[in-house]
Amino acid sequence: MMNRLNKSTGALHSKKGQSSLELLITLSFGLIILLPIVILAFLQIASSSSTLSTTEAQSVASKIASVAVSVGSQGYPAKQLVLVSVPPDVDNIYVGGINNTVGHEVIFVVRTDAGDDYVTAYSPVRIEGSPTLSSISPQGEYLINISAVNSCPGMPSKTCVYVSPT
Repeated sequence: MMNRLNKSTGALHSKKGQSSLELLITLSFGLIILLPIVILAFLQIASSSSTLSTTEAQSVASKIASVAVSVGSQGYPAKQLVLVSVPPDVDNIYVGGINNTVGHEVIFVVRTDAGDDYVTAYSPVRIEGSPTLSSISPQGEYLINISAVNSCPGMPSKTCVYVSPT
């Protein structure tokens, strides 16, 4: 009688161990299938974050170019203060051309996973940016001064719109 009890108890422990092993294997397969999906979701979130920064930078660059056209069409001594919100991942801001020379573009350099992305907005009026514009590249809100001048610092014989932080 005692032998049968041990045998039945041993069989009972064996069935519990088998069902625990089956559950562990099932959960492992579930995790193996779920892991790539979670990794892809994180990659997609990171990609959409840099896309959002690029889109926001395009909006701010267009705003600066638009106000520059408005101020430039009014001529000297017109000026306007503009509140801009610099998005994350902006490395530098150039107005006019690269290195803030006299030109027709507002350029935001945005860091992305694929490297630097140059976001530009065109302005039909000549514009030039202050060298201190790079100080507003960290994320945040800044007031910038957009003013029409009779002589550009980079081209003294030409009129232009000068953009500088306040």
